[in-house]
Amino acid sequence: MKSEVGLWIDHRKAVIVTIVNEVEVTREVRSNLEKHIPFSSGSRSKAPHKSQGPTAEDTRDRLYGNHLGGYYEGIISLIRGADSIWIFGPGEAKVELETRLKHEDLGGRIVGIDTVDKMTDMQIAAKVRGRFSTFL
Repeated sequence: MKSEVGLWIDHRKAVIVTIVNEVEVTREVRSNLEKHIPFSSGSRSKAPHKSQGPTAEDTRDRLYGNHLGGYYEGIISLIRGADSIWIFGPGEAKVELETRLKHEDLGGRIVGIDTVDKMTDMQIAAKVRGRFSTFL
């Protein structure tokens, strides 16, 4: 019983298409994150060699990173049993997920990482079916 997973991912959502014995299941996972906007440069203390301490930007970046970590862990829990994993999407999230999969010793199951633009769920499912279709 071969399990193949294709997933489109960005920082806001992942669409996971799982194919087992020619049965296809599509799931959507949302991160519930707003777009991460870098802080604009503001005024800094002009005091020389004085410890600035943690800034609001540092705290916000850490919280954002922790939330993304939970998002990726949720996705990994859904695809852990897959024999083949294909990851695609528009931005950095696909590479970040790949890194986490390798850390979980699942990197050997990754069959590809591709850059694609935004897609509908139906387009994603069709793309995954096309990738994993076997011709006899």
